[in-house]
Amino acid sequence: MKDPNEIQEKLFKGDRRALAKAITLIESQKEEDRNSADIILKKALTKRGKSLRIGISGIPGVGKSSFIEVLGLKLIEKGYKVAVLAVDPSSPISGGSILGDKTRMEELSQSPNAFIRPSPTTGSLGGVANKTRESIYLCESAGYDLIIVETVGVGQSEYQVASMVDLFMVLMVPNAGDELQGIKKGIIELADLLIINKADGETKILAENAKTTYQNALQIIKKEKFWNPEVLTCSSLEKTGFKEVLESIESFNNKAQKNDHLITLRKKQTESWLTHLFHQTLNENIKQNKEVNKTFNEIESEVIDGKLTAREGALKMIKELKNNLIMKS
Repeated sequence: MKDPNEIQEKLFKGDRRALAKAITLIESQKEEDRNSADIILKKALTKRGKSLRIGISGIPGVGKSSFIEVLGLKLIEKGYKVAVLAVDPSSPISGGSILGDKTRMEELSQSPNAFIRPSPTTGSLGGVANKTRESIYLCESAGYDLIIVETVGVGQSEYQVASMVDLFMVLMVPNAGDELQGIKKGIIELADLLIINKADGETKILAENAKTTYQNALQIIKKEKFWNPEVLTCSSLEKTGFKEVLESIESFNNKAQKNDHLITLRKKQTESWLTHLFHQTLNENIKQNKEVNKTFNEIESEVIDGKLTAREGALKMIKELKNNLIMKS
């Protein structure tokens, strides 16, 4: 394994290969790799917070990859550096990533000012790669102005991504029937931008009708005081409507900066991440401790069999943890 300090030095200079190696270390299950990753990440945290983090989601078939490629190229034309963290579904058999997104964004991936990283979900809750948040920090330290996180699809992953990004986009198709029934209310509430893609040809009128429907729905949803969610239409095929999308992104960023929204948001994101890691680390340690794990399984069986209430079971688990800690101290 190469010296983490050497990788970090190249990373801070914007070296894409060094960034890829650093993310690989973060995603590794090997203890020595994680130790190297922690060294890099700790230094990377000193350069975080200078990028705009954008989450993009939508139902399968909405054209997320095509949209992201056109958007990324338009942003690069304006002088921005763009990183895309595409959370890629894992194979249920091998556990490996399908890695389809990078091939679908072929033109964008060839730009020296773009970085695309498909990451396997590997069983992470909601389809969001477990190390996505740390990968965001690394991309920021490498000098990327905008970091796009693409989710697998509509579901729990949206809430996870929303907790780690600044601007959340939801892509929709114009011919989804009853639009308000086609997407959960909770997802709409998360959206800062609703983008109706594939607004071209015969579906252009449908897209405009859908836009009106969503605009009316968003009026009753309370968001941040400085920003009212917007509904826009575009066509990734014809590359139209992206001027308005870029203007909205820049407008959101400017208003968020002026209102110190990003500073407050980053603190909440860090707090959320700490809580997530605490629970994850606690669960991992419980599983590694054979004695505690055995007792927990016995308590779980008693709850399932009706011998204990769920609350009684939870209290017994806490007591077991306390006893185990006391015996080890």
